[in-house]
Amino acid sequence: MKEPVNADKYRVKPGSKVFLKDFTTDQKNKNYTKEQGEKLLLDGLEQLSTMQDKLYASQKYSCLIILQAMDAGGKDSTIKHITSGLNATGVRVSNFKVPTTEELNHDFFWRHYKALPERGQIGIFNRSHYENVLVTKVHPELLLKEKLPGINSADDVHKKFWKQRYEQINNFEQNIVENGTIMLKFFLHVSKDEQKKRFLERIDNPKKNWKFSVADLKEREYWDAYQKAYEEALTHTSTKYAPWYVIPADDKWYLQLAVGSIINSEFEKLKLSYPKISKVEKAELLKAREELLKKK
Repeated sequence: MKEPVNADKYRVKPGSKVFLKDFTTDQKNKNYTKEQGEKLLLDGLEQLSTMQDKLYASQKYSCLIILQAMDAGGKDSTIKHITSGLNATGVRVSNFKVPTTEELNHDFFWRHYKALPERGQIGIFNRSHYENVLVTKVHPELLLKEKLPGINSADDVHKKFWKQRYEQINNFEQNIVENGTIMLKFFLHVSKDEQKKRFLERIDNPKKNWKFSVADLKEREYWDAYQKAYEEALTHTSTKYAPWYVIPADDKWYLQLAVGSIINSEFEKLKLSYPKISKVEKAELLKAREELLKKK
């Protein structure tokens, strides 16, 4: 399947200053209808399945997909879509919630490093190490739980601290990429109006009540602060080896199509193929075939 979306439109150019107002939450002029898009979605899943098979067979690379978004941004539905086209034995979804005491007693990468995919595997992070420059940026008092040297109050958290965190993230990701992991980072860009609509749906629909939390409503009050935190994170951590993509998330079907298309496009760049066997191994296969045919 040819890429049905222009990935360059959504890719954050390394070194550029990000303003989320420059990125749409609702892509207009999609060039195809929702029905056509759903057909492209199915084609993309088939292609992704083939790519995963080659990834597993080659045992050379792994793939890490990072999804970040405001609450109700579409992370869960996107994960559901992506995984519906994958072999479950070759994919692992990690949902990162509030850190445990054990996790807080290590550096903030520790719990994420343990969840990284093996060679031949695909890992999906539902939220990620970026929470440590997003939630903690909006609520710096949370950093006190990490018991960091020199941080005795929220007043001790300054620009230099955040600069170091962004550098630590870039170093962490560069190390992962240089060791064979393809890293794809997606910020699902949902509008405040669409979030409100989805919150109301979760409240009004009994089947979705479980998805709503009063805490989500409280965090909505910090919308502008989170937008600013995302802008700074995207500005400082979109790199050549691990770029960010800001995907319009108000239309879930288009969101899923865009994410799937970009994943497939990046897989294609690897030029993955099934391992070729030697002449000796081929001869052994033919011999085994002959033996099988002789037996009942």
